[in-house]
Amino acid sequence: MSIKVYNTLTKQKEEFVPIHPGKANIYVCGVTPYNHPHVGNARPFVTWDVIRRFLEHEGYDVTHVQNFTDVDDKIINTANKEGVQWYDICNRYIDSYFEVMDKLNVRRAHVYPRVSEHIDDIIKTVQCLIDNGYGYVVDGDVFYSVEKFKYYGQLSGRNIEDMMAGARVDVDDRKHNPMDFALWKSAKPGEPAWESPWGPGRPGWHIECSTMSMKYLGETFDFHGGGSDLIFPHHENEIAQSEGCTGIHPFVHYWLHNGFITVNEEKMSKSLGNFFMVIDILEHYDPETLRFFIVSTHYRSPLDFSDARLTEAQKSLARLRQAQETLGELSEMLSAGPTAESLALREKVKELREAFMEAMRDDFNTALAISHMFALAKEINIYHKAVVDAGIKPDGKLVAMFNDVFAETCSIIGVLEKTAAPAAEEASDSKEAELVAAINKVWKEKHDAGAVVHEQLTLNQDAVGAIRCYGRVFEEANETPHTLKDPDHKIIFGELNGLEDKIRNKYGKDSLAGMAGISEPSPENVVALEDEYSCENTAVRTFVAKLLNNSDSAKAEFISIYCPVVQGKTYMTAVVFWNKTA
Repeated sequence: MSIKVYNTLTKQKEEFVPIHPGKANIYVCGVTPYNHPHVGNARPFVTWDVIRRFLEHEGYDVTHVQNFTDVDDKIINTANKEGVQWYDICNRYIDSYFEVMDKLNVRRAHVYPRVSEHIDDIIKTVQCLIDNGYGYVVDGDVFYSVEKFKYYGQLSGRNIEDMMAGARVDVDDRKHNPMDFALWKSAKPGEPAWESPWGPGRPGWHIECSTMSMKYLGETFDFHGGGSDLIFPHHENEIAQSEGCTGIHPFVHYWLHNGFITVNEEKMSKSLGNFFMVIDILEHYDPETLRFFIVSTHYRSPLDFSDARLTEAQKSLARLRQAQETLGELSEMLSAGPTAESLALREKVKELREAFMEAMRDDFNTALAISHMFALAKEINIYHKAVVDAGIKPDGKLVAMFNDVFAETCSIIGVLEKTAAPAAEEASDSKEAELVAAINKVWKEKHDAGAVVHEQLTLNQDAVGAIRCYGRVFEEANETPHTLKDPDHKIIFGELNGLEDKIRNKYGKDSLAGMAGISEPSPENVVALEDEYSCENTAVRTFVAKLLNNSDSAKAEFISIYCPVVQGKTYMTAVVFWNKTA
C-alpha cells in the first residue's frame, strides 16, 4: 500500500514516490547546541524517529541525516558570557542532546554533520552561487539576491513584498533588497572565523543546511523535515540556495513540518517563563511518558504541553503496559487449539493491525494509529478474562498473533519495547510507593553487591489502606523443588487471586522453586517469618534485611509480598530472592 504525506511545498497530501526505488533519504534540521534541548526540540526528533521506523518497517532503505548548527550567534554569545571557547559550548550541549534523546528512545541518525567540519564545502557552495549570479560580495560579506530566484516564496506561500517584514531580516543599506540574506559573514572581534576568497569570516545560517544536506544526500532527495517555525526563512532560503547552485528543481520532493508546541495553551517562550528543558521534565516524568505524549498527537497538529496532559499520557501508557503484562500471562499458559470465538478474534487482530498500518500510511497519523493499539489492548484483556473465567487453555496461535502485532506496533511507535519492571511511582498512593521503593532498594543493593539474584512479578497495584509483608527463609537441604503445601498457600498467598496460578503456569504446576530456586527444606531448618506493617512503618527495610541475612552461611531464599487492600479487594506484588554466594 502507498504512503501519503502532506507536502508543505504543494499544500496537499501526495503519494510518496521515492527518487530511488526502495530508498528514502531524510534530512532533518538539528539543534543549535548553546543550551540543553527543550521540549520544542524533542518533538521533531521523536516525530522523525517514528517516521523513520515506519519507513524501515515498510521495507525502505533509509538514510537519515541530522545536522548540528555549531557555528551560530547564540553559541558565540554563550561562550563569551562564560569566558570559554565556542566549541566547548558546542561539545557540552551536543553531549546533552544525545543523553536526552537516547532516553527518549530516539534512534541515532546515520550522519550528524557539524557546520565547523564543513567550512570548505560551504565556501564552494557560496562561490557557486556567486558564479551563477545569485550571490554578491559587499565588504567581505556575501548576500543572496532573492529577486533572482523565481521560486522564492513558494514554500511559505508569501511574495517578496509580504516578506519584507519577515523574521530575522537585518536592516542593511548595502543589500540590493532588504530581503537578501547572508551567505557569508565577515569576521568580527570575539567570533570564530575561517579564511575564504572574500576574507576571513563564517557561514550564514541557511547555507549550512543546503551544503550539508546535498553533500550526504545528493542535489535532490526525498524528505526534509523540521518545525513549522523553520518554513520561513530557513527552509525557504535553503531552497533558493540549493536550486540556485545546482539548477535542479525541486531541491526536496517532500517537505514535512511538525506543529508548534504551546504550554498551557500559550506560546512557549523564555519571556513568558514557560520554556521547559527536557532534562527538567524527566525529573518528574519518565522518558517513555514524554515520548508517548509527543506521538499521541498527529505531528502537524499543535501540541499543548502541561502537567495534566503529561499525566494523562502516563495513565494511557500504563493501560498499554498492563495489556502487555496480561499478554505475558496468556503466553505463559499451556495453549490449545482454536474455538469459534478465537477464530473470529484472529480476524479482528488482523483488522486492527491493518487499521494501524493504514493510519501510519496516511501522513504518519500516530494519534489514530495509537487508538488502534488501545483497541488491541482491550481485546487482549477481554480474551484473558474469558480464558481465566472459563478455566480453559488459550488459543496458542491467537496468543502468538496478539504478541506479534502488539510488539510490531510498539516498535513503530517506539514504546514498551522492553518489558519494564513494575515501577513504584505507578502506585497511586505515595506511602505505598515509598514502601515499594524501600523493598526495591534493599534487593538492588544486595544484587549489585553480587549477593542475591532476584525476580519480580506484579499483578496489580492500587491505592492502599494497609500492606502486609510475608517472608520465608529456607536453608538448602537437597535439590528437590519445594512443593507448595496448604500452610504455604495460606501464609504466602492467602486469598490473592491469580498469583499462585501465574507462578504455577510459568514455572511448573508443583513448583514455586522453579522461579526462586527454592530447594526442599528439612523441617528443622525452616525459619518462618511473618510481620505486618502499615504504610507508614519505616521498619520495612529492616524486615527485608532480616530476611536476606537470616542465613549467612547457607542458601537463603524468600518471597516478599506487599498486599494493598482496596475496597475489600487485594492487589499484590511478589519479589523473589535467593542467595547466590553461599
